[in-house]
Amino acid sequence: METHKTEQELTGLSQPATDTTVEHSQEQSAWYPTSKRDRSIIAQLVSKDFKLRYRRSVLGVAWSVLNPLLMMIVMAAVFSSFMRYNDPSIGNYPLYLIVGNTLFNLVSEATNGGMGSIVTAASLLKKIKINRYVFPVQKVLSAVVNYLFSLIAVAIVMIFFQIPPSPVILLLPIPLLMVTVFCIGLSLLLAAAAVFFRDVMHLWGVVMTAWLYATPIFYPITILPDWLAAFENFNPMYLFITYFRDLLLWQQMPTLSLNIRCLIISLASLAIGIFVFHKNERKFILYI
Repeated sequence: METHKTEQELTGLSQPATDTTVEHSQEQSAWYPTSKRDRSIIAQLVSKDFKLRYRRSVLGVAWSVLNPLLMMIVMAAVFSSFMRYNDPSIGNYPLYLIVGNTLFNLVSEATNGGMGSIVTAASLLKKIKINRYVFPVQKVLSAVVNYLFSLIAVAIVMIFFQIPPSPVILLLPIPLLMVTVFCIGLSLLLAAAAVFFRDVMHLWGVVMTAWLYATPIFYPITILPDWLAAFENFNPMYLFITYFRDLLLWQQMPTLSLNIRCLIISLASLAIGIFVFHKNERKFILYI
């Protein structure tokens, strides 16, 4: 009897936290309008994701601050010393580097998580009726929460190098919202593609690596040939990073052109993602 009881307890403990969270949310809020129920589920999943991320870690959430700081120190030492990037247009190189790197990590984490979210939630989708878009959106919002903590690292760099913030920093929620919308659209598109073609999950890693080196994150745009520099005007990552650098590093008002381009890219990504996801979501159950 004791052995049987132990097996039951272990089975209960091994159930995915996501299943329990969503089932509990549905029991509590079944009478909610769909939109409110979805928001409740997303909020609970984001909270659960955040708690599980650093579970059993000694430093816990401090890693969200330490990781970008340590990466910045290593990359700044390599690229400023060996490659001697001393372009005066960069300004403070460590700040230039950490602003670009943290934002790239946000997009990478959000899209990688969103891409596999439907496949990962396969067992749950087969048991419970729930709007499928909840899972990609939740992964993006979890990445945004993690990014907000990494901004503490950016603040530490600014304090260390005695770079006082300017009033334009108050505009930071604007580009952050546009990046979030962009990531949601891209994640919906990738999540739908990954259901039918699992190879997308492997291919996306290659795309992100190429995107990293094709974007002036750790080098100045001035070293690029003219044709490649012109290409950066259509590189979403570079446009978003430039927006953030305008506010945090160069402390200037982003141009109207930059605002329009970032907005168009964000809305276009969202529109395409919603269209592809909605068109194919009824078929997901057949492939997961």
